[in-house]
Amino acid sequence: MSGIGTGYDLSTTTFSPDGRVFQVEYSSKAVENSGTLVGVRCKDGVVMAIEKIVTSKMMVKGSCRRCHIVDLHAGLSVAGMGADGRVIVDRARQEAAQYRSIYGIEIPGRVLAERIASFVHMYSLYWFVRPFGCAVMFGSYSEEEGPQLYVIEPSGIVYRYFAYALGKGKQIAKTELEKIKFDEITCREAIKELTNIIVGKCRDESRDKAFELEMLWICDESLRKCQLVPSALVDEALELAKAAAESDDEDME
Repeated sequence: MSGIGTGYDLSTTTFSPDGRVFQVEYSSKAVENSGTLVGVRCKDGVVMAIEKIVTSKMMVKGSCRRCHIVDLHAGLSVAGMGADGRVIVDRARQEAAQYRSIYGIEIPGRVLAERIASFVHMYSLYWFVRPFGCAVMFGSYSEEEGPQLYVIEPSGIVYRYFAYALGKGKQIAKTELEKIKFDEITCREAIKELTNIIVGKCRDESRDKAFELEMLWICDESLRKCQLVPSALVDEALELAKAAAESDDEDME
Protein backbone atom coordinates (compact mmCIF):
# COMPACT_ATOMS: atom_id res chain seq x y z
CA MET A 1 0.00 0.00 0.00
CA SER A 2 2.74 2.47 0.91
CA GLY A 3 4.52 1.92 -2.39
CA ILE A 4 1.68 3.05 -4.64
CA GLY A 5 0.33 5.86 -2.49
CA THR A 6 -3.13 4.37 -1.84
CA GLY A 7 -4.62 6.15 1.16
CA TYR A 8 -1.59 8.39 1.61
CA ASP A 9 -2.08 10.75 -1.33
CA LEU A 10 -5.28 12.48 -0.26
CA SER A 11 -3.56 15.36 1.54
CA THR A 12 -0.22 17.14 1.53
CA THR A 13 -0.16 16.80 5.33
CA THR A 14 -0.04 13.00 5.21
CA PHE A 15 3.26 11.12 5.09
CA SER A 16 3.42 7.56 3.81
CA PRO A 17 5.07 4.98 6.08
CA ASP A 18 8.32 5.37 4.11
CA GLY A 19 8.33 9.16 4.56
CA ARG A 20 7.01 10.32 1.17
CA VAL A 21 4.50 13.05 0.33
CA PHE A 22 2.80 11.71 -2.77
CA GLN A 23 1.08 14.93 -3.82
CA VAL A 24 4.48 16.60 -4.13
CA GLU A 25 5.65 13.71 -6.28
CA TYR A 26 2.55 14.03 -8.46
CA SER A 27 3.31 17.71 -9.01
CA SER A 28 6.79 16.73 -10.18
CA LYS A 29 5.13 14.57 -12.85
CA ALA A 30 3.43 17.69 -14.21
CA VAL A 31 6.87 19.24 -14.62
CA GLU A 32 8.19 16.17 -16.43
CA ASN A 33 5.33 16.44 -18.98
CA SER A 34 6.16 20.06 -19.78
CA GLY A 35 8.19 21.35 -22.71
CA THR A 36 11.95 21.28 -22.22
CA LEU A 37 13.41 24.19 -20.23
CA VAL A 38 17.16 24.74 -20.25
CA GLY A 39 19.15 27.39 -18.39
CA VAL A 40 22.87 28.13 -18.11
CA ARG A 41 25.17 30.53 -16.34
CA CYS A 42 27.77 31.87 -18.76
CA LYS A 43 30.82 34.05 -18.17
CA ASP A 44 28.83 37.22 -18.88
CA GLY A 45 25.37 36.39 -17.58
CA VAL A 46 22.45 33.95 -17.51
CA VAL A 47 20.28 32.71 -20.38
CA MET A 48 17.19 30.47 -20.28
CA ALA A 49 15.30 28.83 -23.16
CA ILE A 50 12.02 26.90 -23.13
CA GLU A 51 10.07 24.94 -25.71
CA LYS A 52 6.40 25.96 -25.66
CA ILE A 53 4.10 23.61 -27.57
CA VAL A 54 1.52 25.41 -29.73
CA THR A 55 -1.82 23.72 -29.07
CA SER A 56 -3.79 25.52 -31.79
CA LYS A 57 -3.00 27.08 -35.16
CA MET A 58 -5.21 30.01 -34.18
CA MET A 59 -3.26 30.83 -31.03
CA VAL A 60 -1.63 34.27 -31.10
CA LYS A 61 2.16 34.13 -30.97
CA GLY A 62 3.52 35.09 -27.57
CA SER A 63 0.41 34.03 -25.64
CA CYS A 64 0.79 32.32 -22.26
CA ARG A 65 4.44 33.19 -21.82
CA ARG A 66 6.73 30.86 -19.90
CA CYS A 67 9.55 33.41 -19.48
CA HIS A 68 8.85 36.33 -17.13
CA ILE A 69 10.71 39.45 -16.02
CA VAL A 70 10.62 39.78 -12.23
CA ASP A 71 12.82 42.83 -11.66
CA LEU A 72 15.41 44.82 -13.58
CA HIS A 73 18.11 42.30 -12.65
CA ALA A 74 16.09 39.09 -12.33
CA GLY A 75 13.75 36.83 -14.27
CA LEU A 76 12.35 33.33 -14.21
CA SER A 77 10.98 30.63 -16.47
CA VAL A 78 8.24 28.12 -15.67
CA ALA A 79 8.13 24.40 -16.50
CA GLY A 80 4.84 22.68 -15.77
CA MET A 81 1.42 24.26 -15.29
CA GLY A 82 1.55 27.82 -16.58
CA ALA A 83 -1.34 29.03 -14.39
CA ASP A 84 0.49 27.91 -11.26
CA GLY A 85 3.62 29.60 -12.53
CA ARG A 86 1.86 32.98 -12.81
CA VAL A 87 1.08 32.88 -9.09
CA ILE A 88 4.77 32.36 -8.32
CA VAL A 89 5.73 35.17 -10.72
CA ASP A 90 3.35 37.59 -9.00
CA ARG A 91 4.77 36.64 -5.60
CA ALA A 92 8.35 37.10 -6.83
CA ARG A 93 7.52 40.56 -8.16
CA GLN A 94 5.93 41.52 -4.84
CA GLU A 95 8.99 40.34 -2.92
CA ALA A 96 11.33 42.30 -5.21
CA ALA A 97 9.24 45.48 -4.98
CA GLN A 98 8.88 45.20 -1.21
CA TYR A 99 12.64 44.74 -0.70
CA ARG A 100 13.38 47.77 -2.89
CA SER A 101 10.86 49.95 -1.05
CA ILE A 102 12.27 49.02 2.38
CA TYR A 103 16.03 48.94 1.72
CA GLY A 104 16.30 51.15 -1.36
CA ILE A 105 18.30 48.60 -3.35
CA GLU A 106 17.51 45.65 -5.60
CA ILE A 107 16.95 42.36 -3.85
CA PRO A 108 19.94 39.95 -3.98
CA GLY A 109 19.31 36.93 -6.20
CA ARG A 110 20.02 34.47 -3.40
CA VAL A 111 17.51 36.15 -1.09
CA LEU A 112 14.77 36.28 -3.73
CA ALA A 113 15.33 32.63 -4.70
CA GLU A 114 15.03 31.54 -1.08
CA ARG A 115 11.88 33.62 -0.55
CA ILE A 116 10.25 32.13 -3.65
CA ALA A 117 11.24 28.66 -2.43
CA SER A 118 9.69 29.32 0.99
CA PHE A 119 6.45 30.45 -0.68
CA VAL A 120 6.35 27.29 -2.83
CA HIS A 121 7.10 25.10 0.20
CA MET A 122 4.23 26.69 2.14
CA TYR A 123 1.79 25.11 -0.33
CA SER A 124 2.94 21.65 0.70
CA LEU A 125 2.16 22.18 4.40
CA TYR A 126 -1.61 22.66 4.60
CA TRP A 127 -4.47 20.31 3.77
CA PHE A 128 -6.63 23.01 2.11
CA VAL A 129 -4.11 23.76 -0.68
CA ARG A 130 -2.15 21.64 -3.14
CA PRO A 131 1.50 21.87 -4.22
CA PHE A 132 2.32 23.97 -7.27
CA GLY A 133 2.34 21.86 -10.41
CA CYS A 134 5.43 23.57 -11.76
CA ALA A 135 9.12 24.09 -11.21
CA VAL A 136 10.81 27.47 -11.59
CA MET A 137 14.20 28.34 -13.06
CA PHE A 138 15.36 31.69 -11.67
CA GLY A 139 18.24 33.85 -12.89
CA SER A 140 19.76 37.09 -11.63
CA TYR A 141 22.80 39.27 -12.26
CA SER A 142 24.17 41.91 -9.91
CA GLU A 143 27.54 43.56 -9.44
CA GLU A 144 27.97 42.06 -5.96
CA GLU A 145 26.91 38.47 -6.73
CA GLY A 146 27.56 38.16 -10.45
CA PRO A 147 25.36 35.91 -12.63
CA GLN A 148 23.39 33.25 -10.75
CA LEU A 149 21.05 30.45 -11.75
CA TYR A 150 18.66 28.73 -9.34
CA VAL A 151 16.06 25.97 -9.69
CA ILE A 152 13.09 25.79 -7.32
CA GLU A 153 11.29 22.45 -7.25
CA PRO A 154 7.61 21.84 -6.35
CA SER A 155 8.66 20.69 -2.87
CA GLY A 156 10.18 24.11 -2.16
CA ILE A 157 13.79 22.99 -2.29
CA VAL A 158 16.17 25.36 -4.12
CA TYR A 159 19.56 24.64 -5.66
CA ARG A 160 22.07 26.87 -7.44
CA TYR A 161 23.44 25.49 -10.72
CA PHE A 162 25.91 26.23 -13.47
CA ALA A 163 23.44 24.67 -15.93
CA TYR A 164 20.22 22.69 -15.58
CA ALA A 165 17.25 21.32 -17.53
CA LEU A 166 13.60 20.58 -16.75
CA GLY A 167 10.72 19.04 -18.68
CA LYS A 168 10.36 16.16 -21.12
CA GLY A 169 13.89 16.35 -22.49
CA LYS A 170 15.54 16.80 -19.11
CA GLN A 171 17.88 13.80 -19.22
CA ILE A 172 19.01 14.31 -22.81
CA ALA A 173 19.53 18.04 -22.25
CA LYS A 174 21.56 17.49 -19.07
CA THR A 175 23.83 15.07 -20.92
CA GLU A 176 24.41 17.64 -23.66
CA LEU A 177 24.97 20.47 -21.19
CA GLU A 178 27.75 18.54 -19.47
CA LYS A 179 29.73 18.56 -22.73
CA ILE A 180 29.86 22.37 -22.96
CA LYS A 181 32.06 24.71 -20.90
CA PHE A 182 29.60 27.52 -20.38
CA ASP A 183 31.97 29.46 -18.13
CA GLU A 184 34.11 30.07 -21.24
CA ILE A 185 31.41 31.30 -23.64
CA THR A 186 29.09 34.30 -23.79
CA CYS A 187 25.29 34.33 -23.57
CA ARG A 188 25.07 35.18 -27.28
CA GLU A 189 27.03 32.02 -28.08
CA ALA A 190 24.99 30.02 -25.56
CA ILE A 191 21.76 30.92 -27.38
CA LYS A 192 22.80 28.77 -30.34
CA GLU A 193 23.89 25.93 -28.06
CA LEU A 194 20.62 25.88 -26.13
CA THR A 195 18.54 26.08 -29.31
CA ASN A 196 20.47 23.18 -30.80
CA ILE A 197 19.88 21.11 -27.65
CA ILE A 198 16.13 21.77 -27.56
CA VAL A 199 15.45 21.55 -31.31
CA GLY A 200 18.07 19.02 -32.40
CA LYS A 201 18.32 16.71 -29.39
CA CYS A 202 15.15 16.87 -27.30
CA ARG A 203 12.32 16.97 -29.87
CA ASP A 204 12.46 13.43 -31.26
CA GLU A 205 9.06 12.44 -29.86
CA SER A 206 7.29 15.77 -30.59
CA ARG A 207 9.07 16.83 -33.77
CA ASP A 208 5.81 17.05 -35.74
CA LYS A 209 4.16 19.39 -33.23
CA ALA A 210 4.35 23.14 -33.73
CA PHE A 211 6.21 25.02 -31.02
CA GLU A 212 7.57 28.39 -30.00
CA LEU A 213 11.00 28.95 -28.49
CA GLU A 214 11.07 31.54 -25.72
CA MET A 215 14.36 32.88 -24.39
CA LEU A 216 15.27 35.18 -21.54
CA TRP A 217 18.67 36.63 -20.65
CA ILE A 218 20.39 38.85 -18.12
CA CYS A 219 23.89 39.62 -19.32
CA ASP A 220 26.44 42.30 -20.16
CA GLU A 221 24.98 42.65 -23.66
CA SER A 222 21.58 43.51 -22.15
CA LEU A 223 23.30 45.95 -19.75
CA ARG A 224 22.67 43.48 -16.90
CA LYS A 225 18.93 43.99 -17.28
CA CYS A 226 16.49 41.11 -17.58
CA GLN A 227 15.05 41.03 -21.10
CA LEU A 228 13.51 38.67 -23.58
CA VAL A 229 16.15 37.70 -26.13
CA PRO A 230 15.64 39.71 -29.36
CA SER A 231 13.53 37.76 -31.84
CA ALA A 232 16.18 38.18 -34.55
CA LEU A 233 18.71 36.22 -32.48
CA VAL A 234 16.17 33.51 -31.64
CA ASP A 235 15.06 33.13 -35.27
CA GLU A 236 18.67 32.91 -36.46
CA ALA A 237 19.48 30.24 -33.88
CA LEU A 238 16.31 28.31 -34.81
CA GLU A 239 17.20 28.25 -38.51
CA LEU A 240 20.70 26.95 -37.77
CA ALA A 241 19.38 24.29 -35.36
CA LYS A 242 16.71 23.07 -37.78
CA ALA A 243 19.23 22.89 -40.61
CA ALA A 244 21.61 20.89 -38.43
CA ALA A 245 18.79 18.54 -37.34
CA GLU A 246 17.74 17.90 -40.96
CA SER A 247 21.35 17.22 -41.91
CA ASP A 248 21.65 14.67 -39.10
CA ASP A 249 18.43 12.95 -40.24
CA GLU A 250 19.76 12.66 -43.80
CA ASP A 251 23.04 11.19 -42.54
CA MET A 252 21.12 8.57 -40.55
CA GLU A 253 19.14 7.56 -43.64
